[in-house]
Amino acid sequence: MAKASGEMKGAKGGGSRRKKKEAAPPKSRGLTAGRLASAARPAHVERLAESIEDDGGSVLGIYKDPLGGSWQVLAGLPIDRVEPTPFQRDLSEAHTDRLAAAIDKLGRYLDPVIAVRTEEGRYWTPNGYHRLEAVRRLGGRSIVALVVPEPEVAYRILVLNTEKAHNLRERALEVARLAQGLAEIDDRPEREFATEFEEPALITLGLCYQQRGRFSGGAYHNVVKRVDKFLGAKLSNALETRRGRAERLLELDDVVSERVKQLKEQGFESPYLKAYVVARINPLRFKRKVTASFDETVDKMLASARRFDAAKVRADQLARASGPPED
Repeated sequence: MAKASGEMKGAKGGGSRRKKKEAAPPKSRGLTAGRLASAARPAHVERLAESIEDDGGSVLGIYKDPLGGSWQVLAGLPIDRVEPTPFQRDLSEAHTDRLAAAIDKLGRYLDPVIAVRTEEGRYWTPNGYHRLEAVRRLGGRSIVALVVPEPEVAYRILVLNTEKAHNLRERALEVARLAQGLAEIDDRPEREFATEFEEPALITLGLCYQQRGRFSGGAYHNVVKRVDKFLGAKLSNALETRRGRAERLLELDDVVSERVKQLKEQGFESPYLKAYVVARINPLRFKRKVTASFDETVDKMLASARRFDAAKVRADQLARASGPPED
């Protein structure tokens, strides 16, 4: 009986699990196709269309975005009036060459850039720098763009830019340039730009990259993003604070780089040497909840880095080490 009872328990315990309830399909939203161009156009959209024509472009269509209902103008623009936003990431020559070859082979350009018109009659593209340059290299005289009436769209680079995946260096540099540009025209508190900047650590790391192009931001990113918060100060003042933080990180990087050099002199060779040193001096490594400030954390890391003894590192310790790419 005991055996039978055990078998019954086993059978009961081994029964099939309940299937997870499938997620409900999303509710329909937005406009029907027939409503995209049917409404009366606001005055500011009509003025934008007229300006495009005055700038030597041609309006191909005016319609509402199917999801959000915002007005957009599909237009052909003179290519010499279109340029990347001033805070755009650096151009990738290899990616541009591949795009140009693909467009040339197909014989068609099928992917309009996003653009906003400036007061000077220029067109900034926060999404489309590589496509713009590819068409320019092919000798194109014009380019098709979705011209958005709201100029603030130009500052939503990270949200918009899906053309080529950003690495950490590109993201950080772009955010730092964006912060510097916005500080001159819209000096609100930094925390009000959380959507545009994505995360506060990117501003600080971007300022590091501006001073040191080969800075190993990937080694420090996980630490910095745990202690770096958006600031309540105006953007111009917040940037001064962040420049000070960048100087501290570069000071730390100098000491860490010296310890990496010492490890190499001990005969160690690994692409993760810097990540290993940073992990060893990271005071947050085993903490779930972080209460320390940026300055407290960097102070502790500097002190630990200065005490770090490369002669005491064993090969088996380094063999277990791994870390993020040092970009």
